[in-house]
Amino acid sequence: MTTAVFTPETESRLTTARQVADAVLFEGYVLYPYRASAAKNRLRWQFGVLVPPAWGATCEEHEFQHTECLLEPKAGATLSVQLRFLHAQRRTVQKACPDGTFETVPELHLDDRVLVPWDEGAEERVEVVTTVAELAGDGVTVPFTRPAREETEPVLDAAGRQVGRLIRRCEEITGAVRLSARELDGPYRVMRLTAVVENTSTWKPESETADRDAALPRSLVASHLLLCLSAGSFLSMTDPPEWATGAVASCRNLHTWPVLAAEPGRADLMLSSPIILEDHPAIAPESPGALYDATEIDEILALRTAALTDQEKREARGTDEKAAAVIDLAESMPAEVLERLHGAVRALREITEPGATGSRPGPPEVPELSDAHGVVRPDTPWWDPAGDDSVDPERDQVMVDGRPVGAGSRVLLRPGLRRTDAQDLFLHGRSAQVEAVLHDVDGGVHLAVTVEGDPGADIRREQGRFLYFQPDEVAPLEDA
Repeated sequence: MTTAVFTPETESRLTTARQVADAVLFEGYVLYPYRASAAKNRLRWQFGVLVPPAWGATCEEHEFQHTECLLEPKAGATLSVQLRFLHAQRRTVQKACPDGTFETVPELHLDDRVLVPWDEGAEERVEVVTTVAELAGDGVTVPFTRPAREETEPVLDAAGRQVGRLIRRCEEITGAVRLSARELDGPYRVMRLTAVVENTSTWKPESETADRDAALPRSLVASHLLLCLSAGSFLSMTDPPEWATGAVASCRNLHTWPVLAAEPGRADLMLSSPIILEDHPAIAPESPGALYDATEIDEILALRTAALTDQEKREARGTDEKAAAVIDLAESMPAEVLERLHGAVRALREITEPGATGSRPGPPEVPELSDAHGVVRPDTPWWDPAGDDSVDPERDQVMVDGRPVGAGSRVLLRPGLRRTDAQDLFLHGRSAQVEAVLHDVDGGVHLAVTVEGDPGADIRREQGRFLYFQPDEVAPLEDA
């Protein structure tokens, strides 16, 4: 077992997965409008924060992540593991005084930016290479330490004179990666891999009133794992083969979730992330660069960022280098690049599983479309009136509780009879207007509705973005 840097071959295999891993690492790092003064940028680091144990005992955040997944290794296989996280470094701004000393200030104005105090994130990596055979029994444990440090950067004006300085301080971080594996009983040779990442810091809050900011510099932020098998394959944890469903169900994943991270058709790489992803996740090719905003939609963010005032852009540039890069990206984006963000057809597929519920984006047969980070609809509807004259969404009706319901009917929403989510629960008991009656390829019926009192209902109608319920999830009200 070694903790040496990965070989070029392993690095090459990680290239595609690391694009997604980078998005995980910086998810929500700095949010639009990319200024430290924005309210939503004052509570930092939302995903995968592993705090010191003494702090974790007093809050809802955790000091460890526990990953379990299945693998089918070949003889002599090695496992390469890369832990990645951000190390928060606290930046202080100081102004140069005439006597040669420096004074800490809340902001420092320059021609092109306004520097303010800010917590930056420095990427850290812990790499482990071990044979699968070494993981039997107690496995291997790799402790690691990232020492405290302090750096000073001079701040110069346009004429090259020093007008201030930035002081960056990092606190010590200690942790451990624990790896083990054992063979499971079953029709095929399969092993369950356990990978635990934990914060082992002995730091304790100075008082019971210490806040989260005191713990963050000693925490592993946006912690996630990349697992690469030299020979053999991992099994999907979301869509396993039938013979492995029981073994997958027995796996414990706490505060993280593993998915296949290589290109489709390969299964030698796993990404265990605090953000739940699907197998083989990928960054849309239209995306011009990282925008760092949680659940970002490139087109909207690019347009809004370009519309910031000059003063807002100065503050954003002074907040963080990555925020400054976003501002420059938005300002320099050619029209043809921005146009590509508007939407692209990925595939036309049919979802044959019945039971669509209220907050799903469309009925089962809607084509799968996406822009760089979101779902859009084509210029023409999925239903072609010339292609099937047996259905008419605007005139068809369905019987509900003995009464005909069609476009224009008012209904009471009562989701929860089958699969549902939080949005459905919020809509329970609300009245809605039926906009269309839709039929899927399996003979199921879906009601497209807009919720009464929704200020965006007109926009939803114009864009064709409705909520969808099945007939037994609504009750008829008096006619509109």
